[in-house]
Formats: sequence, C-alpha cells, structure tokens
Amino acid sequence: MPASDHELERAGNQLAEQLLATGHTLVTAESCTGGWVAKVLTDRAGSSAYVVGGLVTYSNDAKQRLLGVTDASLDNHGAVSEPVVREMVAGALATTGAGVAVAISGVAGPGGGSEEKPVGMVWFAWGSSVKTTEAVVRHFSGDRDQVRRQAVLFALQGVSEFLVGA
Repeated sequence: MPASDHELERAGNQLAEQLLATGHTLVTAESCTGGWVAKVLTDRAGSSAYVVGGLVTYSNDAKQRLLGVTDASLDNHGAVSEPVVREMVAGALATTGAGVAVAISGVAGPGGGSEEKPVGMVWFAWGSSVKTTEAVVRHFSGDRDQVRRQAVLFALQGVSEFLVGA
C-alpha cells in the first residue's frame, strides 16, 4: 500500500523531533528515491538544525565520485546491493561529517528489474559509523511512485528506530 503525503509528513516530523532531541545530524545518500527523504525532512522550517545535506547519487559514477563506492562492489554486487548501500553510508558520513546517514538504492520501475533484482526491490542502510551500520532489503509493490513512497517511509522509520537503539 502506498504511503500517503500525510504518512510521510508524520514520519518525517517524528524523525526530525528525534534528531533534535538527541542532537544528531543526518545526511541522506539516495538513489531510487531521488532526494525524497531529504525533501520530507527539510519540509519543516529550521531543518538545518538536523539535516546536514542530501546526496542524490543516481548513477554508478556519482556513487563512486561522491560517496567512494568501489568498483569491486558495483562489479560484484551491482548498485542495488547491501555492500553498495553500506559504502554509501560510509561515504556520506565521511563527506559531510553528519552524525547519522541513510542510504537507499533500488529498482523503482517500471523497467530495469531482473529475476534476481525485481522491480520493487530496495536496499537500505543507516548508521553513525561503519561499525553501527545496519542494512536491510525490502520488496515493495506498485508503480514507480508507490515503490518510491514506500521506500521513503521505510527509510524514515528505519532511521527513527535506529536512533532509539543508539
């Protein structure tokens, strides 16, 4: 079921309040969501207190140049993979100095999927260091917009849960 604007706003507000309460700052490293997580978080006035920035690294070249994703990870696993989202988190933290990073890479569709990596498959990672980074894959259904909305909501909720345990 697609995430509504209201659900995204609510999840963004919850994460914003957690970031403010804990003093953490966040950076996003987004591929298939195209900066949507950063957009939700910066819809609130004063968001510069908790959002350092957002990197939209849609192409493999951008993932490599801006986040330091390795040729080996891309060649051996592809952009939609656990090693790549983990490297995206590490690179976003190193590049910006933020306290927490979230990374997203997936197949939003309608094309681009394969048997191994079908449309709707999205990898996520979040963490405050290489050692604390958590990664998870999810499979969403629906059209491109629905997959992306579900991915944005899952990312916001995932970082929120991560902060509870941090």
